[in-house]
Amino acid sequence: MVLSDEADTRFLTQLTTLFKKISKEYKLFIIVGGGKIARRYIQLGRGLGFDEDTLDLIGIDVTRINARIITNLLGVSNKEIPHTTSEALKLNLPIVVMGGTDPKHSTDLVGAELAEKTHAVRFVNATNVDGIYDKDPNKYKDAKQLKEVSIDQLIAQYGTKWGVAGKNIFMDEPALEIIQRAKIPTFIVNGKRLDQLEKALTGQPFDGTEILV
Repeated sequence: MVLSDEADTRFLTQLTTLFKKISKEYKLFIIVGGGKIARRYIQLGRGLGFDEDTLDLIGIDVTRINARIITNLLGVSNKEIPHTTSEALKLNLPIVVMGGTDPKHSTDLVGAELAEKTHAVRFVNATNVDGIYDKDPNKYKDAKQLKEVSIDQLIAQYGTKWGVAGKNIFMDEPALEIIQRAKIPTFIVNGKRLDQLEKALTGQPFDGTEILV
């Protein structure tokens, strides 16, 4: 999930209440992205001539700040933010919260890596649009939502190699490779629509996209 400019105290309270509700039935690993704030810092750093690894690290720092906000709101999860998925797996808590880990991938890969290691029943990627579209719905009014799309089709279109820091896409490319390899049931949903997020997390029909593996 990503914290965006629209994230306010009311939304964050409702979001964490939802997570606590779902954690009574499922163990949750919540990986928090950097959102627009991270992209702004990355854009600033790029303008100042910073290298890509440094830009990635700046974005990672923002994800960890965002993760700290979520975990303090939850009150039932870890207080310290893990630096690796291996650290996260050692935490015996109903909800584990973390941000980014290393350069050359986003929090999408962190989520996919955890999903693979835990044999997760589902990997839900909460974005700022209603799933995957045939083109950017924020730019094109005639963009069509894809209810289903195969992982092979996505890899053929986007590849599996990391490009640059701060991209705003539905899923980073290295994460697609893990999803394909581990055959992880993956779902893309608009994280601002909490009713749809709940449905995606609990395996109900929802307004979004299923990535077929």
